Amino acid sequence: MKNIIKTRIQVVLMGFLLIIGVGCSDFLEETDPSNITADSYFKTAEHAESAVYSIYSNLREVRGGSYGGSPWLMLEFATGLADSDLGQADNSNIIRNLTNTSDNAYGKEYWDSSYKGIANANLAIANIPDITMDEGQKNQLLGEARFLRAYYYYNLVRIFGSVPLITDPIDLSSENLYSSQETVENIYTVIVEDLTNAEASGLPFNDGTGKVTLGAVKSLLSSVYLTMAGNPLQLGSEYYQKAADKAKEVIDSAEYSLFPTYADLHDPEQNNAGENIFMVQYEAFVDPSDWQPLVIPYNMNISAYSEQTGAIYANENFINSYEEGDKRVAEKEFYYTTYTSKFDRDETIVLGGYFLYKHFDIVANLDTASSDLNWDLIRYAEVLLIYAEASNELSGPTAAAYDAVNEIRTRAELPDLAGLSKDQFREAIWKEKWHELSYENVTWFDMVRLKKGFNVTTGTFEDFVGHSFAYGPTLTERELLFPIPTDELRNNENLVQNAGY
Repeated sequence: MKNIIKTRIQVVLMGFLLIIGVGCSDFLEETDPSNITADSYFKTAEHAESAVYSIYSNLREVRGGSYGGSPWLMLEFATGLADSDLGQADNSNIIRNLTNTSDNAYGKEYWDSSYKGIANANLAIANIPDITMDEGQKNQLLGEARFLRAYYYYNLVRIFGSVPLITDPIDLSSENLYSSQETVENIYTVIVEDLTNAEASGLPFNDGTGKVTLGAVKSLLSSVYLTMAGNPLQLGSEYYQKAADKAKEVIDSAEYSLFPTYADLHDPEQNNAGENIFMVQYEAFVDPSDWQPLVIPYNMNISAYSEQTGAIYANENFINSYEEGDKRVAEKEFYYTTYTSKFDRDETIVLGGYFLYKHFDIVANLDTASSDLNWDLIRYAEVLLIYAEASNELSGPTAAAYDAVNEIRTRAELPDLAGLSKDQFREAIWKEKWHELSYENVTWFDMVRLKKGFNVTTGTFEDFVGHSFAYGPTLTERELLFPIPTDELRNNENLVQNAGY
């Protein structure tokens, strides 16, 4: 049953509105059977399934990239906690050095892929209700579509702030083709509405197929509510309560559990299982994951991949901020500093940095150069930490909050937290999130939500604005958002650039 979605998300429905020309005048009076439009396509249950699978496909686009670069790196270099050996990777370097511009291709890819996913979701949500099919299956497919639309908007609103809010299919004649930006508050309203509808759509809590589940919906809702409690909406206690409640529902379901070893986090055999609540799906030799060359040191000849770029690795100061004895920084747990030579597997090479072992596919690097490894978008460890943080904001550290965070610390072979004040527990949870969810495209979102940066030298948190990275650059107000891409501003005169860009 695992990973059945992998081979089915190749279908892309953006071509619905493309009219396929006819090459012979004899057929000018005839209806071209090859023409596919939304009205002609959505007729069967199979059409509904294909429409929803197409929405998943856009999750992959920000994981891809060319030599030494990939859009997902954008959210890591913006934290100040990542290093690179590629001086020519301009898209990465201008973010890392806080000299980013609206011409950055990474931001453009986040914008484009998100709106492609939203467009496919809008088509599905508008057309599937009219299909004659099993009502239970119909509701579940609509639940998947609404979850995915919410996920894309959740990324857009956190990365760019106020963006166009489009919830209906559009074509070249639509009045919404050049939409103005919607308020952040209204975008979050639609995100919550979509997730609440998905929650009531009859999805299974957990099924191991790679599709959206009720567990994924509740987990994402807990994250959304936690963000709404903080910057920029600052909705406070009510939303901390909502976040805690949704996270607790996932915890109490007993459908998910932490893996016993960190090796399971990057074992393709564990895709969509254990603590992996929702993942981007890949399949070796068919549609393999493509970030392996990025997490391999530059030309050290350790891998079966011919491309080895050293595009990203952990800042040493960040590694040193982990507690003494933390298993996560032991060799080949979350990070690796040595590996064997591809020419002689009995020879060990010292790599000169802390590379990301949590994203490292062993079989692909040793042998196949084609990876089956999925990318985690939501894992159970994050849900535990959301619960601990949100519940602490309401009433200080409770026994249940301690249990949640100490479950993670036990796996890291660290002593339990105990006897902390509310303020002490708050920072302890933040630090746990930074260390547990490192380089998983979570940390920057937390920095913006909290308006805090982590001082890797002192081990304390300080205001976002004025926070200096270990290698020099200092954050300003503008770095709370990324710039709207230049091409979008040129194409749509109704858009207004974010301040400072």
